[in-house]
Amino acid sequence: MHTNKPYFAVIFTSKRIDNTQGYSEMAKQMESLAKQQEGFIDLESARDTLGITVSYWQSLEAIQNWKQQTDHLVAQQKGRTDWYSWYKVRVCKVERDYEFNNDDQNMF
Repeated sequence: MHTNKPYFAVIFTSKRIDNTQGYSEMAKQMESLAKQQEGFIDLESARDTLGITVSYWQSLEAIQNWKQQTDHLVAQQKGRTDWYSWYKVRVCKVERDYEFNNDDQNMF
């Protein structure tokens, strides 16, 4: 992920309840929709007992627009009523990033 800095990260950490019918479909739909939003950069996600999804954005305005996007509002409500026992959202400013990648010797 190469982008101008600084940029912003939204870290969504969650615990799901046992019954997650429809969750996977909604998660795929939200990922696809987020990628279409102006200011979207990238998304990373992992889930075991605790789920962590980090989305990256060019600006705080882009994050606010995504938070208020109509289909995303519906997904947020379903998450609170149907899928999550707990979640926390953190919005962070990324000043610097770097990575190690042994798979690609010619990255730079």
